[in-house]
Amino acid sequence: MTDWQPELYARYGDERLQPVLDLLARVPLDRPARIVDLGCGAGASTEPLVRRWPEAEVLGLDTSPAMLAAARKKLPGVAFVEADLAVWEPEAPVDLIFANAVLQWVPDLERVLPRLMGLLASGGVLAVQMPRNLEEPSHALMRRIAAEPAFADRLAKASASRPGLPPAETFYDWLCPHAADVQVWLTTYHHPLADAAAIVEMVSSTGLKPYLDALPPPLAADYRARYTAAVAEAYPPRADGRVLFRFPRLFLVARR
Repeated sequence: MTDWQPELYARYGDERLQPVLDLLARVPLDRPARIVDLGCGAGASTEPLVRRWPEAEVLGLDTSPAMLAAARKKLPGVAFVEADLAVWEPEAPVDLIFANAVLQWVPDLERVLPRLMGLLASGGVLAVQMPRNLEEPSHALMRRIAAEPAFADRLAKASASRPGLPPAETFYDWLCPHAADVQVWLTTYHHPLADAAAIVEMVSSTGLKPYLDALPPPLAADYRARYTAAVAEAYPPRADGRVLFRFPRLFLVARR
């Protein structure tokens, strides 16, 4: 997959920021000294952390050079590092590991989550938010159209590349042996957007990206047109002419 596109991702910053703020509000820490923002992207999740705890040492991690460049420009006083969170280790135990909309891309979460808990200081917190939208029309339609004869051969890998998340109870069971307290909850957001094209634009920087990247430009344009038409059917206009983009998300807060 090609690198992420910070400008495209940021176009729906308000919709992406609300889950960050909702997760942050549930972090039971007063004055964490060391904070790590896993999958920090362009710094949109890092900025609220810095604002809430200005005296803390904050480190942002991501695998995207483009996103990290945007983050350094946005928050020049914060350290940002290119690293794979599945193997990264801090120099010293961390008080807060904040992982917003990133762990859904990571395989073997049954192993990764306990490993992250082990990187925390005593009383430290792991705070996680993950989209739970693979069965929503927006994402089911990606796979349905990818299976059409015009695209199937090229998109077989993209369709199979990301497994769905297990139930919330499974995450609770994975974390309990490693935590003094675990909170798990689901929130479904309904984002008012201008039209179906806006939904397509919003997901084109995330879930739709592997599909578009796997196709040559003419086929990518055909796929996007087919997908946009299907999205328009699945998300009809509401009373005000806009569409409501349903977006379920899973939240976890575990204290060591």
